[in-house]
Amino acid sequence: MSMPQQGQGALTGAEAVAEALRAAAVPRLYGVPGGGSSLDLIEAAAARGIPFVLARQETAAVIMAATEAELSGRPGAVVVTRGPGVGNAVNGMAQASLDRAPVLLLADGFTGAERAYANHQFFDHAGMLAPVTKAAARATEPGGAPGAIAASLLETALAAPRGPVLLEVSGGAARAPAAPLPAIAQAMAAMVPEGPALETARRLLAGARRPVLVAGLEATEPEACAALRDLAERLGCPVLVTYKAKGVLPDAHPLFGGVFTGGEAEAPLLREADLILLAGADPVEFIPQPWRFAAPVIDLGTAPRPLHYRAPAVALYGPLAPALGALAAVAARGAWEAGVIEARRAAWLACLANAPGGNQGLSPQAVVEIAQAACRAAGRDPRISVDAGAHMFPCTTFWQAERPGDLLISNGLATMGFALPAGIAAALHDPVRGALAFTGDGGLLMALGELATATTLGVKLTIVVFNDATLSLIDIKKGGRDLPGGALGWPLADFAGVMRSLGGIGLRAADTAGYHAALAEALAAPGPALVDVRVDPGSYPAQIKALRG
Repeated sequence: MSMPQQGQGALTGAEAVAEALRAAAVPRLYGVPGGGSSLDLIEAAAARGIPFVLARQETAAVIMAATEAELSGRPGAVVVTRGPGVGNAVNGMAQASLDRAPVLLLADGFTGAERAYANHQFFDHAGMLAPVTKAAARATEPGGAPGAIAASLLETALAAPRGPVLLEVSGGAARAPAAPLPAIAQAMAAMVPEGPALETARRLLAGARRPVLVAGLEATEPEACAALRDLAERLGCPVLVTYKAKGVLPDAHPLFGGVFTGGEAEAPLLREADLILLAGADPVEFIPQPWRFAAPVIDLGTAPRPLHYRAPAVALYGPLAPALGALAAVAARGAWEAGVIEARRAAWLACLANAPGGNQGLSPQAVVEIAQAACRAAGRDPRISVDAGAHMFPCTTFWQAERPGDLLISNGLATMGFALPAGIAAALHDPVRGALAFTGDGGLLMALGELATATTLGVKLTIVVFNDATLSLIDIKKGGRDLPGGALGWPLADFAGVMRSLGGIGLRAADTAGYHAALAEALAAPGPALVDVRVDPGSYPAQIKALRG
């Protein structure tokens, strides 16, 4: 099929939007289409080399797009129908917003003429999504400029802090001739920070004997990651990482100090600090507890943001790599001793360890550590995606990451139902590495239809289910409340059977030997396989108390 090119005949509205997607290097179009503009947008995108991935639910589609955006550095895009399609996408858009992922949601819309008689499936899409979108626009009248609007929204999504945007395109506008796409502006080179703020930051760093670096989600960008590693090596200081920054400094690195949440587990190390550098650590990543540490803070981030915990002594806002490089230029080794950092890291790991499993199944820590050992034995190096729930604590603590993007998690929103669609997107993004999704039974029940997506696509994805028939994290929080039966649990589900019914490999394990055997089979499979593991949740309460205090 030949495509109309600029200057060689008018583009339709859908083609103009697809041109904007191609110019922004959008890798894929995810979604659940309806009528109106959906099918035109899918066709136009496919004609421009942007494949379409059919999800089973709209929030899952947005999570897939947001995950690929994180991994690729390019915007994600999703197509949904109007009304219920947009309504179902809301949780995914909230996840993209609070995890700072650039996503364009393309929703079907109504023309003005249609609004004169149509109320069916109509509500204010932009109004409902306003709290979780950076911008929204309509290209619903035929003859407009939907391509230019899409290009502008994609720029907005990528601007710091990154986040999702909404564009409504009606069927009439999608099929009518549209204004050509404008020239795409070239990105400006990153400027090295200068001025009083930089001088203050340098002075604070020069006077510090025990600085600590805290790497956050913005430090996962390749240049920022390299600059942070260089600064840490020059300072010889410990580095803590947020969940989303796992791998910015490898877990095996001698300067790795553990995971930072704002809780108690990492507090002993930070209480020894005389300066804390927040390197791309967005406050949305921290748990909602008061700031615990007295040391002054240098906040390095891509854009100003409200700090709900501790006002920084100085802030450097803009591209992260140049700011880190400007500090590295004057950095000198401090007073931290390697043995002290090693001891603090060992104590952090020890306080978060899960007790051995009992008659109810494996310990959560064993589920993680055995899986990583099995991957190494099989020559596999998958990215992992982690769902929300009590199982996320052993996953984020004991899975050893080597580089950014090794571990994917919904941190800002901490939504359940994340791991499976995120794992699918990670496997599509990098088919050689594939992915391993760690999910609780509750999270998988919320995204169960995406097992069909995984089997249809044939992605290299291993799904490991922590099955304890309970909302374990919420069960810990119930305290002395007398809740009715069934409020926090359900009958033990046979997820392996569900996977087999959808055309995938489904396996079950209730002990260590069975888990080893199931993992070996699952990791050898060319496509998706699910391992349903019976876990003992008994050690979760002590682990969470140690983590959060």
